[in-house]
Amino acid sequence: MSRKQNNDRTYEWNDAFERDAIPHMDALYNFALRLTGDSDDADDLLQETFLRAYRFFDKFEQGTNCKAWLFRIMKNIYINSYQKKIKQPIKVDYEEVDDLYENAKPSSTDDAHLDRDQFENLLDDEVSDAISSLPEDFRTVIILSDIEGFTYEEIADFIDCPIGTVRSRLHRARKMLQQKLLKYAASRGYITEGV
Repeated sequence: MSRKQNNDRTYEWNDAFERDAIPHMDALYNFALRLTGDSDDADDLLQETFLRAYRFFDKFEQGTNCKAWLFRIMKNIYINSYQKKIKQPIKVDYEEVDDLYENAKPSSTDDAHLDRDQFENLLDDEVSDAISSLPEDFRTVIILSDIEGFTYEEIADFIDCPIGTVRSRLHRARKMLQQKLLKYAASRGYITEGV
């Protein structure tokens, strides 16, 4: 293969990646934020997802659902990193803790979680807290279905389980949310008290 052919192929690959993958960055960040609960960790997870997706983009089957493929990569990275954290003992640098304690000022603002707070304000606190309190398997399907708009088939492929399991988890997740949000719904006038 000549150098020109190789360059042309690289440009085509870059164009395809930008066209197919990059538009899903916001949705992936939102999902990463929901998974990790921290904006810095969400940024890291998003970056690792796109690095891995770019590296293996030649394995992506053109014409299939790129968004689902990216979400699957993110979920796998999250699961693998979570398992590593569980197996590793917690390490503490006592000098760093001491420095932090000495330099902390009570009047400082919490800018570190500004992104998370802005995202969570898209949903009322009660709704966001209710979703966050769900067990991970149920939280994942409710986010993918009701927030991100994936089909049952896409979710089943993404979490690698039968469609019946997706339907069951989604039904149970919605029932859990319904119980958690009864008072909230009544206070907002969505339902009448006592229903």
